[in-house]
Amino acid sequence: MFVRSVFIILFTIGISGGAYGQAAPKPTPPGSDQEQGPVTTFIRRVRLPITVLDKKGRFISGLTKGDFQIFEDKVPQEIESFSDETDQNVQLYVGVLMDTSPSQAGKLRFEQEAAMNFIQTVVRPRRDRVLFATFDDQITLRQDFTDRLDLLDKAVNDVNKLGKQTALYDAVWQFCNEKMRSVTGRRVLVVITDGEDTYSRADMRNAVDIAQRTETTIFAISTKAGLSSVVPGVEMGEVKDEKDRELLRLAEETGGTAFFVGDQVSLERSFTKVSHELRSQYLVTYKPTNDRYDGSYRKISVKLASHNDLKIRTKQGYLAKADNVRP
Repeated sequence: MFVRSVFIILFTIGISGGAYGQAAPKPTPPGSDQEQGPVTTFIRRVRLPITVLDKKGRFISGLTKGDFQIFEDKVPQEIESFSDETDQNVQLYVGVLMDTSPSQAGKLRFEQEAAMNFIQTVVRPRRDRVLFATFDDQITLRQDFTDRLDLLDKAVNDVNKLGKQTALYDAVWQFCNEKMRSVTGRRVLVVITDGEDTYSRADMRNAVDIAQRTETTIFAISTKAGLSSVVPGVEMGEVKDEKDRELLRLAEETGGTAFFVGDQVSLERSFTKVSHELRSQYLVTYKPTNDRYDGSYRKISVKLASHNDLKIRTKQGYLAKADNVRP
C-alpha cells in the first residue's frame, strides 16, 4: 500500500467511536482482518513532506524540484508533483493529542496554554483544520477538525481531569485509522506525552505502521522531565532509556521529530519549532516503480543533487498494502 505522509501532534487525547467524550473500545492493531472496512481506493502515489535543515538546524527555503532525488529500495523514482513553502493551496490537517494520564499532574495547565498558542499560530482561517483530543485509559475526541479558534479554545480549556493509565499507541493508531485516512491534504499528529505507555493493545510498531500507511507525520513533545525542575536522572533534551528511544522512533520513522523538554520555556520553543517546520516544508509526490501490493516494506531515501552539507528529514518508508486512504 502506498501512503501519504501525515503529521501528528500528540497531547494525549482519545477518540470515541460513538459520542464524543465517551470511552472508546481498544482498537484492533494493524494486521487484523477486522482493522478496517472494505478497501475502496488504492493509493498509487506516495507523498513526502520533506524538511531541509542546515548544520545549525535552520530551515532551508528556495530549493526546486530539480534539487531533489527520490529513491525507493535504492531505485530512482520520478517526481510527479512538487510544491514549496510558498504554496498556499495545500490544506493542513493537524491532530493535537494531549496526555491526561496521572503522570501529567502539575503540568496540565501549562500544557493547555502552550497547546492553544500553537493552534493559534498554525491555523490559517478558512484553510487549515485542527482536531483536539486527550488520551489516558480512555481516548476522547474533544473537538473534531475545525478552523474555529473559539471551539478549539473551549475544548482545550475544558480538560480538567486526569485518567488512570496511558494508552499512547492506541491513541495514535485510532486517530490515524479513523480520522487521518479520510481527509485530504497534509496530515500531522502532534503528541504531548511523557512517552510511558501503560495500557495500549497496539505497540510502537503498530503505531508507526498506521501512520506511514495514512501518510501522517508525527511530532512528539515529551514532558517526562517535568516542566518546572529536572527530574533526577532525566535531563532536558536527552534520550535516556528505551521509552525515550521508542518515542523518537515513532516520530522519526514517520518524518517528524521528538522534543524532550525540561521547563516551560523549552515547551513553548518546541511548539514554535513544529509550527515553523510545517510552514517550511517541501511536498513531493511520486508514483512508485514497484506497484505491487505485496506487504513488503519499501525503504525511502531522499537526497539533494547538490548541497551535501544539508540535512533532510522525511518518512523512512511504508508497508506496501492496499488501503483506502484518500488522495
